[in-house]
Amino acid sequence: MKMRVYMRGITLVELMIVLVIVAILTAIAFPNYRNFVIRAKRTEAKAALLKAATNQEKYYLQNQIFSDELAELGFSAPFKTDSGAYQLSVSEPASASNFTVTATLVVDDGEHLTCKTFTIDGGGNKTSAPATDCWSRKN
Repeated sequence: MKMRVYMRGITLVELMIVLVIVAILTAIAFPNYRNFVIRAKRTEAKAALLKAATNQEKYYLQNQIFSDELAELGFSAPFKTDSGAYQLSVSEPASASNFTVTATLVVDDGEHLTCKTFTIDGGGNKTSAPATDCWSRKN
């Protein structure tokens, strides 16, 4: 009777094929993940600005003037978004009937080349810089 010997393990060629497949998947997935992180940070900044604008309106109803301090609006000073990418600031009101709240990028790791600041004012006007479409863009 002949005994058969079975090979166990994997060959170097099989290992190289697996590595190539993993490298291709990584090359496709990483840029998509990076874009998702960028969008998430921008969304945090926009949400914080909208909350600050709402709190400004509440403050105005109680005091008949807008606040120029984040602490009076229920935010810690200095307030950073959850990811720490954007920092909020309130400019001193030019008049009792208007305010401006700005979110400024503080963590510049090369991924935010277009939307470094977001601004909202008492009239609901939303602006951004250097690109002007950051409030409406999806990426």
